[in-house]
Amino acid sequence: MKLILKWLLLSAALLLVSQWDSGIEVKNFGAAMLAALVLGLLNAVVRPLLVVLTLPVTLLTLGLFLFVINAITFQMASGLLEGFHVASFWDALLGSVLYSVWGIVIDVALERLMPSRRADIS
Repeated sequence: MKLILKWLLLSAALLLVSQWDSGIEVKNFGAAMLAALVLGLLNAVVRPLLVVLTLPVTLLTLGLFLFVINAITFQMASGLLEGFHVASFWDALLGSVLYSVWGIVIDVALERLMPSRRADIS
């Protein structure tokens, strides 16, 4: 239940990001749902590989290169989908930052509303 609610809220956040940044276009809520799903999959599979491959650059930039990796995955999702379009790298960078901020807000809100059930190991 929590996962589906998070997916729906992240889809709404993606629509909101597209309203704030004119370089990001999302056709409708269905496209936003598909884009949120693809972004989640890319962040789970491709992003860790990019982080490992670019570790020296990330260390030299004190972690700031992670913003570039996020923008690349955001733009990669745009290239894979029809109803989700990102115009430029800078739009992808701004969009990925805004989307990440909304993701954090959604995670915190859901954790407060629906606390995880963890077994007490003692």
